Amino acid sequence: GGGLLSKRFRQTSRAVPLQPGQSFKFTVLETLDRIKEEFQFLQAQYHSLKLECEKLASEKTEMQRHYIMYYEMSYGLNIEMHKFQICLFCTFLIT
Repeated sequence: GGGLLSKRFRQTSRAVPLQPGQSFKFTVLETLDRIKEEFQFLQAQYHSLKLECEKLASEKTEMQRHYIMYYEMSYGLNIEMHKFQICLFCTFLIT
């Protein structure tokens, strides 16, 4: 488990032992840089997903519009077919 965030963090965070001359402050700055990179990655991913969501919402609206148009056409055609059948029946009765 852990999801994308923890997987990505594990990939970027390597357990490197402190060298004798290396300060704790330097490792804090490295960690902050990794957090900043992760945040920027998540922001970019959010933006990409938001655009995809907006695109899908637009496509959904377009599909609904087409559905209504085809439904109305089908309904109108059905009425015309019934009228034609009634005319045939009336013609049969008259002749």
